[in-house]
Amino acid sequence: MAGPETFDEHPSETLRAGKGFVLADVDPDSTPGYAGTKEDGRALLAGMDSTLTELQEKLFAASRFGSRKRVLLILQAMDTAGKGGIVNHVMAAMDPQGVQFKAFKAPTDEEKSYDFLWRIEKEVPAVGMVGVFDRSHYEDVLIHRVHRWATPDEIKRRYVAINEFEARLTDSGTTVVKVMLHISAEEQKSRLLARLDDPSKHWKYNRGDLEERAFWEDYMAAYQAAIDATGTPDAPWHVVPANKKWYARIAVQQLLLGAMSGLNLDWPKAEFDVAMERELVVRS
Repeated sequence: MAGPETFDEHPSETLRAGKGFVLADVDPDSTPGYAGTKEDGRALLAGMDSTLTELQEKLFAASRFGSRKRVLLILQAMDTAGKGGIVNHVMAAMDPQGVQFKAFKAPTDEEKSYDFLWRIEKEVPAVGMVGVFDRSHYEDVLIHRVHRWATPDEIKRRYVAINEFEARLTDSGTTVVKVMLHISAEEQKSRLLARLDDPSKHWKYNRGDLEERAFWEDYMAAYQAAIDATGTPDAPWHVVPANKKWYARIAVQQLLLGAMSGLNLDWPKAEFDVAMERELVVRS
């Protein structure tokens, strides 16, 4: 029987945005599937670090012997939702040599001269790697829809292009984990004020974040549309309530653990006579 320190059901099921999903029905302050306290959550996060470390090393090792498997974690969210904290706390357990991290900012003039996926495809993780996108190709259907920088027909074309792109990824051995960190407008306001109240966080504050708040409902509609159009069986969306940072961290950790466990990873078998090699080492 599941206790308060574990999830009642795996987050890959609890948090999946399936058919008929309605973003407005998700309470950003909730902790779906988890009845534990903040302290329980922190203990779970730390307690699973070694498992995540081992799975990542197996993934990396297998790639040296022909495996094509890799993992891509896509983090999308409104500003201040905690993407950085996810990266720092969840990914810290992994060997940096096996992680490819990319934070996508506003596209450069060169990037704008190509189709929107051009800069994304260059950052796809190599075999054996865990890739992390802090924002992603979804910016090009979210902000462009909200500010009408692209026509409705162009947005639809991009949905199709995204589905084709992610299908190519999964067909080539990539497990895609798509996460929307869902916070409330009230929580964002609190976090913005906290940044202004702490001199060590002033560098994180951006007036642009405040300006985008005026379009909150438009962004929620854009997220709903993107989830509806690009949630597929092989690359489903998971919506993680993120008002409680500790919950968001353990939920994403569990999503990664589930994805990597599903790869049925094992240590590569030695292609040499272990006993003979051991004897040679003893004699050396």
